[in-house]
Amino acid sequence: MSDDNPTLPYPESDSEHATLVIPGEQDADAAPRATRRRRWPWVLLIVVIVLAALAIAGELLARALLPGIVRGIVIEQLDLPSDQQLDVDASGILLPQLIGGRLDSLHLSTDSVTIQGITGAADVTATGVPLNGGDLGGATGAISIDEAQFTSLLADTDLPVDDVSFDAPDATVSGSVQVLALSIPVSLTVTPGVADGDLQLTPQSFSIGGVVVDADQVKATLGSIGTNLTRTQTICIADQLPAGVTVTGLEVRGTKAVIDVSVNGAIVTDAGLQQPGVCSAG
Repeated sequence: MSDDNPTLPYPESDSEHATLVIPGEQDADAAPRATRRRRWPWVLLIVVIVLAALAIAGELLARALLPGIVRGIVIEQLDLPSDQQLDVDASGILLPQLIGGRLDSLHLSTDSVTIQGITGAADVTATGVPLNGGDLGGATGAISIDEAQFTSLLADTDLPVDDVSFDAPDATVSGSVQVLALSIPVSLTVTPGVADGDLQLTPQSFSIGGVVVDADQVKATLGSIGTNLTRTQTICIADQLPAGVTVTGLEVRGTKAVIDVSVNGAIVTDAGLQQPGVCSAG
């Protein structure tokens, strides 16, 4: 070759002559790795949402089924009518409790129930409720009765009971006593309470034949009958309640007498505690 037509050298690779990149030939591994890195948080989020939905569904299912199951057990244990109205509610998140086999707290209420001759509204909260057998942790509750039911509780006392009216916190008991073949109308205003599981009625005022008198006048007018009327009346209702139920309080509230009770946790497993209690003689 002659020097008249010299061969020009290729340009050097530098910043002024950047290497062209043909589309489709960049690093094939870079994009998939970036895509996978961006995708996994969304997958995790979807898993969490699904698990949460399953938990909510399980919780709703548990809350739908549990009241019916508990209601059936209570009706069977207390020998209540099959159509007995009974509301059941469990507190807290149920699934962990169901898995653990014990409910933290169970609330039962009814507007009207008859147990051993006493009819009234009942409201009971049980704690530590076992699902696989065993004793309760304990239970407390209240039974609200009207004037007519309260009258029946006083049937075996020395009080002349034809009628009872409430004027919170007291109750007025009205009736009549026989003195020398005469029927004398009397009434006593008493304050209800509880001592050693028995109901107590502490006299506050008296009237004979519509005339207000004091305790001494009652004794002087009615003799031994008057003496009995002026003393504090103690009424045992243990024989009208299951043996595992103890009366802890009695108070007149509005138009109702509210009897507070505590329940022995073993009443679930001990048949003897489910039977009526016993009033000691005297």
